[in-house]
Amino acid sequence: MPVYNKLVRDLIPQVIEATGKTCVTRVLESSELLNEIKAKMQEEALGFQEASSKKEAVGELADILELVHTALAIYGVSYE
Repeated sequence: MPVYNKLVRDLIPQVIEATGKTCVTRVLESSELLNEIKAKMQEEALGFQEASSKKEAVGELADILELVHTALAIYGVSYE
């Protein structure tokens, strides 16, 4: 079985299992999650930089915004 070690959104495991496949997940501790968010933020920023269409760029920006919201929640800070 392949190992991905990637952040996933809440419903992704259910989507995988609905196709008859299995997956193993775990909830990260806050410090681990922040490290993973930082790495994912770099990946998404590169995707935004390399986006060749408005649709791609907006998709990458949406991913970045989700990461910002998650990081702020870990720090106990409101986006507003």
